Amino acid sequence: MPRHTPKSLKDKQTTNLRHSFNALIFIPRFFKDIWQTNKKRFVVSAFCRLIGALLPVIVLWVGKLIIDEIILQANTETSDLSRLWLYVGIEFGLIILSDLVSRAIALTDGLLGDAYAISSSVSIIKKTNQIDMSLLEDSEFYDKLERARTQTTGRVGLMSNTLSEVQSLISITTLIAGLIYFEPYLIILLILSIIPSFINEIWFSQKQYSLARGWTAERRELDYLRFIGANSQTAKEIKLFGLTDFVVSRFKGLSDDYFELNKKLAVKRSALGFLFNVLGTLSYYGAYVFIIYRVISGVITLGELTFLSGSFNRLTRNLQDFFSRFTRITESALYLKDYFEFLDISIVPKHYEDMPLPESIKSGFEFRDVTFSYPDSTADILKGVSFKIRAGEKMAFVGQNGAGKTTLTKLLLRFYEPTSGAIYLDGININRFKKAEYQEFFGVIFQDFYKYEFTVKENIAIGDIDEIDNQDKIENAAALSLADEVISELKFGYDQQLGKRFYKGQELSGGQWQKVALARAYMKDAKVMILDEPTSALDAKAESQVFERFIGLTENKTSIIISHRFSTVRQADRILVLENGLVLEIGTHDQLMSNQKLYAQLFALQAEGYQ
Repeated sequence: MPRHTPKSLKDKQTTNLRHSFNALIFIPRFFKDIWQTNKKRFVVSAFCRLIGALLPVIVLWVGKLIIDEIILQANTETSDLSRLWLYVGIEFGLIILSDLVSRAIALTDGLLGDAYAISSSVSIIKKTNQIDMSLLEDSEFYDKLERARTQTTGRVGLMSNTLSEVQSLISITTLIAGLIYFEPYLIILLILSIIPSFINEIWFSQKQYSLARGWTAERRELDYLRFIGANSQTAKEIKLFGLTDFVVSRFKGLSDDYFELNKKLAVKRSALGFLFNVLGTLSYYGAYVFIIYRVISGVITLGELTFLSGSFNRLTRNLQDFFSRFTRITESALYLKDYFEFLDISIVPKHYEDMPLPESIKSGFEFRDVTFSYPDSTADILKGVSFKIRAGEKMAFVGQNGAGKTTLTKLLLRFYEPTSGAIYLDGININRFKKAEYQEFFGVIFQDFYKYEFTVKENIAIGDIDEIDNQDKIENAAALSLADEVISELKFGYDQQLGKRFYKGQELSGGQWQKVALARAYMKDAKVMILDEPTSALDAKAESQVFERFIGLTENKTSIIISHRFSTVRQADRILVLENGLVLEIGTHDQLMSNQKLYAQLFALQAEGYQ
């Protein structure tokens, strides 16, 4: 975790007004996605908003008619109230309709928003799966992923705000038409009351986005500190090592820096907002005085006074809401830009992936002069490595930590591409095969396997998720990995929720988790099995049982074992010894022992520990 150095907003990547407005070009694409999510619901929402946009001016006009009719009847000796009650009935119906339309809009927006939130989250998950591991392990790219992932609820709000903006625009147009018809001079006062406030809001919204964008990495660190500071998985070490004050200090220092920058923006925004609001209020009451003067002068009627004052008041509020929403839309559009840019990351099609996979492995795999270094690193992890893995052979990789053992398997699985050199399957470069189909060849359990907080059944079925309903296959895989012994002690058996995150969940020990994870490898009838330190958390007896079964079950299957335990390694047909990214020696256990090199030295050191 990087040590934090406080930075000002100027030190961070910033955006300007041009960037804010440019981001609006993503709005049409955004609504195209929403339209495809549920066309009927979108049409209903649009129709309701059209009705909702026209109702305000109609209600005000009917109110004007009511007032004028009351004055007319008051000045008439023989009054006929039928028309007055008709107007009142119409206004009553319009008010009921307005409430109904508002509720329909809220309902359809909520349902559309939820559906789109699901759809966009699915898109992010699928896109992440298409991206190379090298990108996912890059911190700058991860920041982009984080911004795309965390703004799901913001995109739902953007949808409602944009639809409301269209509705307001129609309503504003009708109200302005009414003002122009009676008193066009009121438009000048209207502009004075709104524009300064709008400029203030749009300016500070892009400043707020700049702050949030620039602090993406720090906010991820804050989330991490929250997690390790209050989590059952880290509680033991936090207590044992007395890390509470350290975590609190780190968290508080970072969050205080962010708070101070955010506070400065908020204070400036609020202060200027107040001043511009005072200007707007003065403009509104100036218009009100002007309307009263026109009534006293006999230029307009009392009903028209009601209509104009109501229109100006509603128009002012509508315009304030319109511009306020517009600033939120431009801010959200910047996050929308992050989302679509993430989805648009180019996945270059590999036209050379034109070879069909062999039905069975004939000669095996070959590494030819393979060199590899991780992105943005100058150090070579592998340096011109060459060796063969024969079809049906069980090969073990041995070496000290950092020698490159796991890197070899990642290259074989095509998580990474060699910096130079190539890997071949039956004489064909593995890059010629379609990656997804090629990776189906392998059954793999990594040392750092993930502990999915699903049920036991689901955890095992991950190895071949299409067989999740095949209980017999799941139970067989559990038996082969010795996980059935663990499951027999669980209250709900294969339906037991694992982990403490969810209701009635149960945590397993490291060795128990390892047995469940091993069952995943047996779920898949893979042509190649790779076990990367698969038994590090098991006791010697359990490890021996696991490997006895593994050796039997992988008869005539190509398999790779990475282990620090030589009692396991010696069972392999051949052993590859790596040192500093180079192949130091390769051969059977007996051959390597007679060489008296690194393998023999490490074997002797481990043997001494058991004497």
